[in-house]
Amino acid sequence: MASIQSTNNVMHRYAEAYEKLYNRRPRDLRAVDDDWVIVNGARMRIAELEHLTNQLQMEYKQALSNKKSIVGKLIKWFKG
Repeated sequence: MASIQSTNNVMHRYAEAYEKLYNRRPRDLRAVDDDWVIVNGARMRIAELEHLTNQLQMEYKQALSNKKSIVGKLIKWFKG
């Protein structure tokens, strides 16, 4: 059973990761009780939200890496 503080922390980390990736806040994010939250209309456990947050963070890192790679290729091409 998660505490309210840890639930809030997990929700905050999710909202940050979501906003970084999609450039907008999640549409619906609220705690139902200590173990459950509503996320964009779906009910899930805190552990599932933590996993989803990790996935969003990995996607964001991959998107940044792809952008850096493209910029690097463009710089090489212009110098070339």
